[in-house]
Amino acid sequence: MWAVSAIRAAPSRAPGRCAHSALAQLRGILEEELEGIRGAGTWKSERVITSRQGPHIRVDGVSGEILNFCANNYLGLSSHPEVIQAGLKNLKEFGAGLSSVRFICGTQSIHKNLEAKIARFHQREDAILFPSCFDANAGLFEALLTQEDAVLSDELNHASIIDGIRLCKAHKFRYRHLDMADLEAKLKEAQKHRLRLVATDGAFSMDGDIAPLKEICQLASRYGALVFVDECHATGFLGATGRGTDELLGVRDQVTIINSTLGKALGGASGGYTTGPGPLVSLLRQRARPYLFSNSLPPAIVGCASKALDMLMEDNSIVQSITAKTQRFRSQMQAAGFTISGVNHPICPVMLGDARLASSMADDMLKRGIFVIGFSYPVVPKGKARIRVQISAVHSEEDIDRCVKAFVEVGRLHGALP
Repeated sequence: MWAVSAIRAAPSRAPGRCAHSALAQLRGILEEELEGIRGAGTWKSERVITSRQGPHIRVDGVSGEILNFCANNYLGLSSHPEVIQAGLKNLKEFGAGLSSVRFICGTQSIHKNLEAKIARFHQREDAILFPSCFDANAGLFEALLTQEDAVLSDELNHASIIDGIRLCKAHKFRYRHLDMADLEAKLKEAQKHRLRLVATDGAFSMDGDIAPLKEICQLASRYGALVFVDECHATGFLGATGRGTDELLGVRDQVTIINSTLGKALGGASGGYTTGPGPLVSLLRQRARPYLFSNSLPPAIVGCASKALDMLMEDNSIVQSITAKTQRFRSQMQAAGFTISGVNHPICPVMLGDARLASSMADDMLKRGIFVIGFSYPVVPKGKARIRVQISAVHSEEDIDRCVKAFVEVGRLHGALP
């Protein structure tokens, strides 16, 4: 009897040993991968901010006030008193959250009001909210396109566009960055498909360059294609009234679909949206998986974003302010000898090439009271490391001049400048 019990008990110990072995194997694989990242000089550390977001912040472990030059806080509304108050008002009136997705019991009047406001802002038929623009991009292509269709994507589009396109069954074409001849060749090749959708960032977040929407729209018209633009790094501050790159380049009536964010210029919290034809928005409410299976946007965030839009629609003078400050930074940096990518966009990538150089210079900038971050592979291609500087409307001219001075000092220290 004892022998039988022992035999029966033995297998119960084996799964535990296997599980332990599997976990040990996983740890070894992960540590090797992490060590490879450290060895390549592309390790990303997270600095801890101990204050509100803004042009002047406090950072854990660093004494004194720090100038922040790497936030997407383009209009400086992330901590604006009116925006905060609007969030508090909604928090008190509508609660912390809905504990539900939209189609069950997660749609409040404030969600519908914000969607209508977004559609008016962009002069489109309708709009739909998502937890983020990453989710908007993840939901759009799969819901809209089938194996009968084709999507043509700029090779440097944001990761969320790339991932969203991967999820759909459409035939996929990738054209060279901003290369209209290559796009035309791909459009010719895609003529046999039912729908043809050209997908592009309006402004490219790593390079600060702007899609040639006028030429894209001309090609789309010639070859019977639709145009989709991700406006995350344009909404609120590009164009005469901050409507984005379609306004900047005079093609508002030729862009079919816009996806954008509430987490950058429009309050800086989170949330994204799609705006465009009414039937498309209705289809997304039925089929977009990130919309159907994610909780509704929290009321406080809805209130903050709604107030930010109100402020922008009432007075767009802040748009002109950020344009002038962007030019001030770019011109001074170029005069000092730095290479700045892009043209007239508040994203001002200081091109350095080497990942360790970008990281070391960013660390030394912090020692001089300037918060910037080095970007390297896989966020940008190998050999194209940079420090991405972002200008905000609430930076003063003195802030900008101080940042340039620090760059010159650090650049010379590391041999990036003569």
